[in-house]
Amino acid sequence: MNKEHHYALSIEWTGNLGTGTSDYRAYARNHTIASDGKPDLLASSDPAFRGDKTRYNPEEMLVAALSSCHMLSYLHVCVLNGVVVLEYKDNATGTMKENQDGSGQLTEVTLRPEVKVKDPSMIEKANRLHERASQLCFIARSVNFPVHHSPTAIN
Repeated sequence: MNKEHHYALSIEWTGNLGTGTSDYRAYARNHTIASDGKPDLLASSDPAFRGDKTRYNPEEMLVAALSSCHMLSYLHVCVLNGVVVLEYKDNATGTMKENQDGSGQLTEVTLRPEVKVKDPSMIEKANRLHERASQLCFIARSVNFPVHHSPTAIN
């Protein structure tokens, strides 16, 4: 039986500077993302598109979603395979290509997880398990561009 999970949130544009979208430069790209019982997330567009650099942009949030999903999948497969993870951090990057017609798309994301394991004998397995985590990651399975991994495990 396949299970379905549903997600709901709201987005409210907060960038009307008085004249709405009367001109490309007349409005801010700021918006608030909200979901019941969670803190609001302040967002905007990339500063290259007149966004607020102090707020998250959709491209960053997609990279973050991939990084977070991979980490959660990885921790799961480590438990199943007897690898004890003590620390995990990732320095993920994404590349977006802007097209001449004004469209664009992310073309790749690279995750660079740094994992500290309990025992040196677990390092090789810990590095290999990133492949399985990638196969399980819901977000990575949903995108149409490559998600690369450059993992490092230490003791």
